[in-house]
Amino acid sequence: MSKVKQNILLTIKYLFLICISFISIFPFIWMVLGMTNKTIDISSGKIMIGNQFMINFQNLLNSDLNFGRAMLNSAVIAVITTILALLISSMAGYGFEIYRSKWRDRLFNFILLSMMVPFSAIMIPLFRIFQKLNGTPFGINSLFVIIIPSVSTAFLIFLFRQNIKLFPKSLVEAARIDGLNELQIFFKIYMPASKNTYAAAAIITFMNSWNNYLWPLVALQSPDKRTLPLILSAMGSSYTPDYGMIMMGIVLATLPIAVVFFVLQKQFVAGMLGSVK
Repeated sequence: MSKVKQNILLTIKYLFLICISFISIFPFIWMVLGMTNKTIDISSGKIMIGNQFMINFQNLLNSDLNFGRAMLNSAVIAVITTILALLISSMAGYGFEIYRSKWRDRLFNFILLSMMVPFSAIMIPLFRIFQKLNGTPFGINSLFVIIIPSVSTAFLIFLFRQNIKLFPKSLVEAARIDGLNELQIFFKIYMPASKNTYAAAAIITFMNSWNNYLWPLVALQSPDKRTLPLILSAMGSSYTPDYGMIMMGIVLATLPIAVVFFVLQKQFVAGMLGSVK
């Protein structure tokens, strides 16, 4: 193939990728531009920077929906859920791979089967369980009722177990010979060596917790306990929605996830590749 044909094919390839990239990022660009415009401008399809940024921002903060409180609730739930999920799921994955028994694989397969059960099928039994705990910090309408069901998932346990399969078992044996107990081996040897997997799991868990809608909608019945997805849904369901304010809320709700992903994106890719080899 001549050099001219190669250049033509390369140009076509890059033009195609540029078009696909623009189509993918256009909704976010439209949201950013929309948060600076009035509702009527957004409804008419205006795609230009407006002068309503501060007005939309003030309307969002001063609205009866209590956006700031909802963002704080989402942040608390997402951070605590991520920390507990990484700790518990990594310990479970470590245990399934390091400690051997005849029931190990059967129990692990049973955990994987739970991934086939939709959350809507267990939502009512889960609600009844937490309803029995009313009057305690773990009852309905508390932030813990959102955190507890997410601290251990079959996917995260599978992810960490796949990573531990690549972990050299000789390090574990050498640490035992040196007198380290199992917790010291886990925290001092395994965790520092698995930073990429923890970063990948942190991004997945944080995003799922931040965007969780269905279970908070059912379990959080007090206005001061609502999370961002509930607030954004309420903003869009009004009779006369303020699209400028809605766009402002969506962009602000998207920023934490974007920051977490871009900070940990290299570790995320390395962690996912290391766990599926």
